[in-house]
Amino acid sequence: MRITTERLLLRRFTLLDAAFIYKLMNSPGWLQYIGDRNISSVKDAENYIEKHYLSSYETSGFGAFIVELKETGTAIGSSGLYKRDYLEHPDIGFAFLPEYSGKGYAFEAASATLEFARNTLKMHTFLAITLPENKDSIKLLNKLGLRAIDKVTMKDEDEELLLFSTAF
Repeated sequence: MRITTERLLLRRFTLLDAAFIYKLMNSPGWLQYIGDRNISSVKDAENYIEKHYLSSYETSGFGAFIVELKETGTAIGSSGLYKRDYLEHPDIGFAFLPEYSGKGYAFEAASATLEFARNTLKMHTFLAITLPENKDSIKLLNKLGLRAIDKVTMKDEDEELLLFSTAF
């Protein structure tokens, strides 16, 4: 399954994407705003893909997409929908390597993700969570049509996150 935009290709992750996930999950922005997932090797990344991404495709019917530049096939980030136990609706999430930030790729990918979910999966309400200090994500979520509606604290965490929704 693939989604194409003017500049991007979004596709499901495979175990062959482990080196990219290792790089992405250890990038400064990921560590600062999403958190350390203890991915200290490509093998850890393979296990993470299997446990979180591949299983999500099977159990939820949706999940994360790897985002590649259409012209070169270079992996630059991820965008997808996540089923979280503590949220009623799918959560949209995105992350990009720092060298691809500020170029509109996140908006392009996240917009395509939402369009796919609405048109193909027939979903209509989406949520998102982010740290209050993650101004770039907040700006992007607003541009996508989500608005802050509440604050949530994740299970076993003491960090308060902003909760965004398309239904406000």
